[in-house]
Amino acid sequence: MSKRDYYEVLGVSRSAPKEEIKKAYRKLAMKYHPDRNPGPDGEAKFKEASEAAEVLLNEEKKARYDQFGHAGVDGQGGGFGGGFGAGGDFGDLGDIFGDLFGDMFGSGGGRGGRRGPGRSRARRGEDLAVVVDVTFEEAAFGSEQEVSIVKNIVKEGTTAQTCDMCQGHGEIRRQQGFFTISQACPKCGGTGEMAQRVKKKSTLSVKIPAGIDSGQRLKLAGEGDVGSQGGPSGDLYVQVRIKEHDLFERDGFDVFCRVPITFSQAALGAEIEVPTLNGKVSMSIPAGTQSHKKMRLKGKGIQRLGGYGHGDQIITVVVETPTRLSHDQQELFEKLAQLEDTNSPMSRGFFEKVKDLFQ
Repeated sequence: MSKRDYYEVLGVSRSAPKEEIKKAYRKLAMKYHPDRNPGPDGEAKFKEASEAAEVLLNEEKKARYDQFGHAGVDGQGGGFGGGFGAGGDFGDLGDIFGDLFGDMFGSGGGRGGRRGPGRSRARRGEDLAVVVDVTFEEAAFGSEQEVSIVKNIVKEGTTAQTCDMCQGHGEIRRQQGFFTISQACPKCGGTGEMAQRVKKKSTLSVKIPAGIDSGQRLKLAGEGDVGSQGGPSGDLYVQVRIKEHDLFERDGFDVFCRVPITFSQAALGAEIEVPTLNGKVSMSIPAGTQSHKKMRLKGKGIQRLGGYGHGDQIITVVVETPTRLSHDQQELFEKLAQLEDTNSPMSRGFFEKVKDLFQ
């Protein structure tokens, strides 16, 4: 059976640059690799794409192919007739296979970079996380908190030992069909060595900045697990959790508070004291204030992160109904009830609407 045109196999034009050819081949290799697409059809298409890519990525072979077609490269198709599977020069195709296998089998990428022969085996330590509980005021004004963590460190006075799984190579090789796959050693993580590590409990002081909100995280660089082969330590992330307050609630940098007032204060108006994060302040209640009216105290909220101003405090006044009346109070309320029909426009308007509704 005659071979298909190599450009057709990869789906590229004859003028396609090398990077476009690489990209096209990589896409097909990921799609038809036997591990992802088992069966004769997938293997055949994988071989066909690999053969086409090896020729078109080699300038000398590509020139012969462009001039003479398949006849110009017969027997030059790498592992399918040449050096690819027989220990020859992989060239660009070899680099693509390195990337391909890293993606498929997890031997590349990651924070420590790709590992393998001739590449750095330094590996970054793992990040850690901890939650710290602070009071409403500690979050608003800032504070110092202590947190305890358990992290991996290298045992003092010990030296790293050669990994017994990969024998110090940092990688495990296995045969996969007609080629060999290299993976980072799962036991030593590609370092080739097994440092004697122990877990150590540490207590750290954490500065909580003024204005931080619940759920936000602080980063302590280098306070995570120790790295290996000279790699840096991981980081520690401290998540802040704010305890509930008896009086205050928070929304962003604004503080909310409910303040009870009496019937007479609401009707006649009054000067009352209300709590804020910085102590009590005086606030005027206008005559005729309705229950659940919101009043704003500018700048009495929480400091914005970085110190750029403050939020506001929102006061919700709640007219409180007395539950126990003295004899004198009861008489006064009875007299008041006789006058409410003319002095309560909201109630009068409501009942007039009800009356019209049912006529």
